[in-house]
Amino acid sequence: MTNTATNMRLKLPLTCFILEVIMIILFGVLVQYDAETDPKKWHLEKNHSGHHDYENDFYFRYPSFQDVHVMIFVGFGFLMTFLQRYGFGSVAFNLLISAFALQWATIMQGFFHFMRGGKISIGIESMINADFCTGSVLISFGAVLGKTSPVQLLFMALFEVTLFAINEFILLTVLGAKDAGGSMTIHTFGAYFGLMVARALYRPNLDKSKERNSSVYHSDMFAMIGTLYLWMFWPSFNSAITAHGDDQQRTAMNTYYSLAACTLSTFAMSSLTAHDGKLDMVHIQNAALAGGVAAGTAGEMMLTPAGSMIVGFLAGIISVLGFKYLSPILEEKLKIQDTCGVHNLHGMPGVLGAIVGAVTAAVATKEVYGEGLADVFPDVASGKFTASAQGVRQAISLAVTLGMALVGGLVVGFILKVPICGAPADTTCFEDNIYWEVPGEEPSQENQLTGVKMEESEKLNS
Repeated sequence: MTNTATNMRLKLPLTCFILEVIMIILFGVLVQYDAETDPKKWHLEKNHSGHHDYENDFYFRYPSFQDVHVMIFVGFGFLMTFLQRYGFGSVAFNLLISAFALQWATIMQGFFHFMRGGKISIGIESMINADFCTGSVLISFGAVLGKTSPVQLLFMALFEVTLFAINEFILLTVLGAKDAGGSMTIHTFGAYFGLMVARALYRPNLDKSKERNSSVYHSDMFAMIGTLYLWMFWPSFNSAITAHGDDQQRTAMNTYYSLAACTLSTFAMSSLTAHDGKLDMVHIQNAALAGGVAAGTAGEMMLTPAGSMIVGFLAGIISVLGFKYLSPILEEKLKIQDTCGVHNLHGMPGVLGAIVGAVTAAVATKEVYGEGLADVFPDVASGKFTASAQGVRQAISLAVTLGMALVGGLVVGFILKVPICGAPADTTCFEDNIYWEVPGEEPSQENQLTGVKMEESEKLNS
């Protein structure tokens, strides 16, 4: 099925080699170990302060990093294997763009957050942040899944990581917003960026590939592997870079209960919206995770266990309704072909999480948080802002994120339309055969010759 346009013989190797050589040069010139990774600096600090090796931040953060890393490569990868003939592309292209994005994210985020004396200092926290940024790219990948070439995906990652880092800097540093689990910076940005890329890459004849834009029994089972990994590790995702102690534990707990409540509302709505009451596996695979998305911004705040459950409960409802009723409208009226329904899992729940975060921040008080207010809202604790002002900044951050994602995604989408990128035709989307050697799909040359001889023999006999 490969033709001249989609042939990756030179396009993909050149893109990978050039991008990786640039990464190596940038790392060689700009990147260094941080004080807790460099042996000279760490032992000097340890001898001066009397610290022990086990007080290194690695031992506090690495378990969370492992969980986040599994989510990125296994969770997101397998969640997208629901397409019956696009399993290789889902998992392996997920690996490809993640491997590139985490390198570029280290550089871009380093410029804004980890620059020390003209060098980018990296440690376990910068690794976690790079994975967060990569997660946003993978969300966008879900919107264009099956309709893009690996070269297009690498270029999308290049531009999106850059815009992500800028948006994150504006929100967290300039505006002083709090977004521990990334409802705004990761999910809202990734979803609406991806939707705009999908809009720019709109395919008027995509219905010619509609028979492959669906699942089969075993592909849905594979996708549930991704769902379960994401569901289990989402508390680590939201709490990975929060302050040690009560903040981290509270974030994990809020996410834990939000996911649980979300799952029940997802099952309920999936059955309720079907005329025969049967459950839809698409809803379970995706909407059951919306509680983790919605608990992201307010996770470290005093959301309370009951409040977390309310947020998750609502997230499950709006996510299922989005899959059932909104996705067809987006495709028919707005020409947005969202393969994985990222608007329903990440977009709307991300906005819900941002709104919950703004409201929760606006009512934060010293009486409720005590001395812990300095960890969650340092500017409020210091008197720089009032709680209501912090809430306004949270709301402004949502607006900035939406603006950056919508405009940036549309521009990048038009850039990706360059023919040299090797996108598949409308008639061959959602098909691994275009870019992969698929075993058992095509007869060998020997079998083909045997078949020809048999046909010729049959004609002679007749």
